[in-house]
Amino acid sequence: MGQARGHEQNWIYRHFEIRRASLADVDRIAAAHRDSIRSIGARYYEPETVNDWGRHVDGTLYVKAMTRGVVFYVAIGQLEDKTEVLGFSSHAFDGTAHRTAVYVRGQVARLGIGSALFRTAEAAAMAAGADSIHVDASLAAVQFYKAVGFEEIGRGDHRLPSGHSMACVFMRKKLL
Repeated sequence: MGQARGHEQNWIYRHFEIRRASLADVDRIAAAHRDSIRSIGARYYEPETVNDWGRHVDGTLYVKAMTRGVVFYVAIGQLEDKTEVLGFSSHAFDGTAHRTAVYVRGQVARLGIGSALFRTAEAAAMAAGADSIHVDASLAAVQFYKAVGFEEIGRGDHRLPSGHSMACVFMRKKLL
């Protein structure tokens, strides 16, 4: 159980739980992902890119990823008097590198939930034998990843499912 402290919308000492996601969570993960893209990503990308980025985010995306072996963790907590997925993280090994991603809803950004989710994914990577973790960070996430120990190793584009691309920063965190 984690604690989050904030100044917006009465988010003082709200509790959240992090657990491994299951197939029953995929639609709620997708909702949190779309919220993050629209509320946080929109500060860094043009509306066309934001729309394209979020267009293919639905539960089937996570079902397919879980089938390929990607492990997701969710932060569950209260949002406007409802229990919701506040954010999620992932860990995957693609055969050449351990990879991660972290997304949180805009309303709970900067409350420690993303950091707690990342630590959970990082622990899974370490348990799987990773000596480093890689991420294609959106421009919106670069400062977050730097804060949890990643370094920039390059810049380029991340290909979206539509075939379009968006600017990103390639980052790595050494674990050993």
